[in-house]
Amino acid sequence: MNENYSAGNIQVLKGLEAVRKRPGMYIGSTGPNGLHHLVYEVVDNSIDEAMAGFCDTITVALEKDDICRVEDNGRGIPVDIHPTEHISALELVLTKLHAGGKFDKSNYKVSGGLHGVGVSCVNALSTWMEAIVERDGKKYQQKYSVGKPTTKVEEIGASDRHGTTIRWKADKTIFQETTTYNFDVLSKRLRELAFLNNGITIIFRDERLEEPKEAVYKFEGGITQYVNEMNKKTTSKFYLPEEPIYITGERDNVITECAFQYNSGYSYNINTYVNDINTREGGTHLDGFKNAINFVLNKFLDSNDKLKKRLEKADKEEKLRIEDILSGIVLVVSMKVPEPEFEGQTKEKLGNTEVRTIVDALVKEKLTLFFEQNPKVLEAILDKALSEATARIAAKKAKDASRKKSFSDGFGLPEKLADCSLKDPEMCEVYIVEGDSAGGSAKKGRDPKIQAILPLWGKMLNVEKVRPEKVMNNDKLEPVIASLGAGFGKDFNIDKLRYHKIIIMADADVDGSHIRTLLLTFFFRYMPQLIENGYVYLAMPPLFKVQLGKKEPVYCYSDQERDEALAALGDQRDKADVQRYKGLGEMDGKQLWETTMDPARRKMRVVTIPDAEAADKIFTVCMGEEVEPRREFIESNSSYANLDI
Repeated sequence: MNENYSAGNIQVLKGLEAVRKRPGMYIGSTGPNGLHHLVYEVVDNSIDEAMAGFCDTITVALEKDDICRVEDNGRGIPVDIHPTEHISALELVLTKLHAGGKFDKSNYKVSGGLHGVGVSCVNALSTWMEAIVERDGKKYQQKYSVGKPTTKVEEIGASDRHGTTIRWKADKTIFQETTTYNFDVLSKRLRELAFLNNGITIIFRDERLEEPKEAVYKFEGGITQYVNEMNKKTTSKFYLPEEPIYITGERDNVITECAFQYNSGYSYNINTYVNDINTREGGTHLDGFKNAINFVLNKFLDSNDKLKKRLEKADKEEKLRIEDILSGIVLVVSMKVPEPEFEGQTKEKLGNTEVRTIVDALVKEKLTLFFEQNPKVLEAILDKALSEATARIAAKKAKDASRKKSFSDGFGLPEKLADCSLKDPEMCEVYIVEGDSAGGSAKKGRDPKIQAILPLWGKMLNVEKVRPEKVMNNDKLEPVIASLGAGFGKDFNIDKLRYHKIIIMADADVDGSHIRTLLLTFFFRYMPQLIENGYVYLAMPPLFKVQLGKKEPVYCYSDQERDEALAALGDQRDKADVQRYKGLGEMDGKQLWETTMDPARRKMRVVTIPDAEAADKIFTVCMGEEVEPRREFIESNSSYANLDI
């Protein structure tokens, strides 16, 4: 430790050195999310031009060798000399933090690139970048290396176009995990931007392929069409109302747009944006909407004696809560705010207090008018919310009764659970096993110190289609809830979880696939933190045993492995005995331990949800009548994990 701490010890990071030194502060991470954030930052500039009314077409292209290109037909970044910095405005914007036209409201009324660090950050984190500007009949170019100019701003020809093209190659020394862009990830965001800016055309090209793939996004219906598209992907039996309710208005230069529609499901899908930035954690705009719709629906309920009595019958002290009102809603809130205040550079949550008041007042006014003009829609929405409220009250009563039962039964652990002796959750794991036969083998083969066994029998409940109180009282799921010990739904507390490995062990057939998916649906809907924390696994029992005489058997987990094991026997392959395991119950305890449960040798898959929204759509599809989509879910939403080796 240097005790001579003086002014000479203070480091000054000049230019874009700070970005390269601490990239996570500016783009969130240096993993795949951060890599894609580079594209969003450049596209945001083009979108800002579009919101200002100067651009209607944006092209995003993925070139070979991990190069990205963004073109627009906006005004083009100015190239003249800045009056105080004495360098070209183009060079200033691409090489200096907090430099840009976004701070001057005469140029941009609203802007997504609020902090003015977007394109310069991309430049700093790229091996090279080039900018081409077309404006005033001329074409200009400047090139850069790791954020520093390698050429001057040069006029390279004439042009009858106007706009800006930014082309760059991400720096592998910064993005060490990958510099390869994911088409689907970018496609989702670009499509989202096209919905939020109706009338704008966004062209997305993948030029890395031998035959380039192109998607064109243009949605004249804006966020109303966005809500419609999201609802069409559900398995809803009805949409309420038939077309989404659309609310818009402007006050104090803040523009509010809301569109929402109900479906027959119980979960909600809420997407909020400020200046096209996805505020995933919500904020004051969402608070304003929630407060307004809660106030309006409770006010109308108070004036409807017939419906009011339904709620009083369940509980005289209760009112509609926001969770009742939001059940089954698909909602998009899109704000245009001149001076937005976000929490951090990644802009996940809006903080402007005045926005809450603006949204609250607008939604109350417009929604009251809509319901007065559409009384049948109002009554149907109230009816759905009341159904949720009475179900919530019933679930609370069932939960209270269950708690009492748990205390009287000695912590409520199910009879069929063969618990492990250790109590440290980090060391303990529970196998949820299909059937008593497999459960018996698992109990014989397990390590009783760290491995618990919970056999399940019969067909699991499809929680996608039932209310919470039916989940709590279901004889198939109640043992799972009790064994894990952390509650479920809104009362789930991961700190009380009794095992940090929850391993689903089912037969490798259609029925086993069905059981796995039903359990995963339950975890996703009522205990999503289990999947988010990587606590849920799929056991991988072998499909075949290949044995030659008295030699050690070879266990194979696929047809290919079986064929390779036989090929390795050469001329003796015809003498080998090949056993196909039809179910876990065919293995004795020793075999099950050796193949599926021994931490040193087993293969398992850890279940992940890289994109909760996409997973939600997959679960909805998976819970249809077809078995094949369920199999595809298990394959695509899990990754191999060889554990404890």
